[in-house]
Amino acid sequence: MLVLLPLCMLFAAVVWAAAAGDAADPLASLSYLNETFTRKIDAAVDSRLDSAGAISQDSGAGSGGYTAVWTETRMKQDDLMQTVTGDSVLLLAGRGQVVYSSGAVVDVTSGTVISSGENLEVRHRYLVAEDTAADFVITSKTAVVDWQGTCTFRLSTAPDYNAMAAALKSMHLFQGSLTGYGQGFDLEAAPTRLQALIMFIRLLGEEKEALDWNGTCPFHDVQPGTNGAKYVGYAYEKGYTNGYSATEFRPSSPVNARQYTEFILRALGYSSAANTDLSNALSRAQSAGLLTEGESAMLQRDPFLRAELVYISYYALEVPVSGTSWTLEQQLMDKGVFTQFERDNAPGVLNWRL
Repeated sequence: MLVLLPLCMLFAAVVWAAAAGDAADPLASLSYLNETFTRKIDAAVDSRLDSAGAISQDSGAGSGGYTAVWTETRMKQDDLMQTVTGDSVLLLAGRGQVVYSSGAVVDVTSGTVISSGENLEVRHRYLVAEDTAADFVITSKTAVVDWQGTCTFRLSTAPDYNAMAAALKSMHLFQGSLTGYGQGFDLEAAPTRLQALIMFIRLLGEEKEALDWNGTCPFHDVQPGTNGAKYVGYAYEKGYTNGYSATEFRPSSPVNARQYTEFILRALGYSSAANTDLSNALSRAQSAGLLTEGESAMLQRDPFLRAELVYISYYALEVPVSGTSWTLEQQLMDKGVFTQFERDNAPGVLNWRL
């Protein structure tokens, strides 16, 4: 493998030099980058690795490896990918930037050179050029990247929202969406009122009851006959939610941190739908032991995304239910939502609470 990599890098350098310009202008035409250059590099690398039986697919969760095919990886803030000549990176969701001291990194999608320290564009393919070593750094709380080539991953100690989402999924509390990448977690998107309500019902341990509900949803903007109508109608009938108005629920509208925290306080028994003043929801969550002071400050400062929804939900499992000695986690296991085995075997999450 150590012999093959220099050969691949040398080949890339020779092909690149034949078409290169200066650093102020595109190094090559967009059609050349997308066709001739990329095709020649891919073919050369594939043939060398195929003959050596060295093609591997490593998700990069902590180390890295070589892959001749596009490989998807979820990352978190301050994680970085160390890349070399011929490597390709494509940001599917989240934010990131590239840093390098010499050489060039090319935005193949636009046919231009991207400067060191410049932000990455989502769904643009970046190619590391001749004699270049570049670090691709994640600057958002979570991100999804596709990569191809030789990459080494250096993981940060930032809160791992990705692991929290995977843990909640293994306990049947988080399903994600139909998005075809990032495991469908969509942690980089803002959660909707309907998504927040569904998570609330799951944390109550009442999802089966909601899906078995066969009443009529009172809100005109919720599609009749859908699971969404079951969740909303069930929650309204149980007095868990008041809706946006007498006739509207606004299921696709974004939910904010105070609204979702209020839902979790209700699941823990520290509030109810009768409380319509959510201005102090975060401070009440601190008093209940749901949030730390740092977390409350973060939720007031940052945009509320599905990453934060997952964060609050995950740590809510450790909080005692009001008036009992049981945590929410113990209550959900008692209701049969997940087993002790499933909890013990959920993906591990390092406790980096703010």
